[in-house]
Parts: sequence; structure tokens; C-alpha cells
Amino acid sequence: MIIDQDGTISIITQEKATIIELVKKIQALYPKFKNNNIIVCLSSLNPLGLQDLLEFLDISNIHRGAKHSFVIVSDKIDLDIVPDEIVLVPTTQEAYDIIEMEEMERDLGF
Repeated sequence: MIIDQDGTISIITQEKATIIELVKKIQALYPKFKNNNIIVCLSSLNPLGLQDLLEFLDISNIHRGAKHSFVIVSDKIDLDIVPDEIVLVPTTQEAYDIIEMEEMERDLGF
């Protein structure tokens, strides 16, 4: 797991470990970046299934409930099967765009 910081955005990149191991690491380190927007980049992992993404549901709901963005980046899963509670985009640039839009919505009180 690689953690980079870009202003108020924490970018977590996963290269080798399983999704379950990654989620456990994110939960353990959560206090470190709980006040930032989070991008989880899973682009280097091979085929992902819906169950893999559902592992992120709890931490995504907590983080989004605290008025911060939580975006997963992967182009290896069909966007149509992903539940609305999980924000999934195919590229890192789109993740930045989502965070920018969500910050504008929060600023406007939505």
C-alpha cells in the first residue's frame, strides 16, 4: 500500500495485497487521513468483483457521512453493477473531478 498526499486528498494505491488486507490497513490508518478526501486506486489489481468493492462500503459510508469524499479508481469492473453508495470511476482524473464536484456541493449546502 502506497499513500500519497495531494493537498487535502490522500491517494492510496494498492499493488499486491488482497482487497480484504487493504481495507484492514485503511481502517487501521484511518485516523491519519480521516479529515482528507480519499482516492483508493485499484487499477493495478486484476479482475475485481462486486464483493471486492463491497468490502469498502463501511469505510466509504463513514467517510462520506463525515462530509469527505471517498472515491475508488478501477477500470476492471462494470460500473452498472456497483451500488450507488460506492463512488467508482475508471481514472484518477475522474476521481479528482468527482471530489471537486462534491466539495462544491458541500460548499453550497447539499
